[in-house]
Amino acid sequence: QVQLVESGGGLVQAGGSLRLSCAASTGTFRTNAMGWFRQAPGKEREFVAVIHWSSRSTYYADSVKGRFTISRDNAKNTVYLQMNSLKPEDTAVYYCTTSRMFSPRAESVDYWGQGTQVTVSS
Repeated sequence: QVQLVESGGGLVQAGGSLRLSCAASTGTFRTNAMGWFRQAPGKEREFVAVIHWSSRSTYYADSVKGRFTISRDNAKNTVYLQMNSLKPEDTAVYYCTTSRMFSPRAESVDYWGQGTQVTVSS
């Protein structure tokens, strides 16, 4: 059973920064891609970022490009999301994911974390 545990969510002011972490259980293959999705109230779950298992490639949603940075530490089986210049529209529940494919499609996700709340005040 693969388990993904997110941490680092919270309340921040617009323009501020937040760093999310996600630790994967030992059941996760280290050759999997890892990523982040988010879901805001009244909206569908949307792709945020994904990183290749070797970190050689990353891909971002246009809405966060230039502001968010995804990274991973394979020795710790952990993925991070550095969020800068946060906007109120970034408010959402953020979900950590792992997948066999390097893809932004939700259909490619093998396992989902429980989610962590990020709230950006104006």
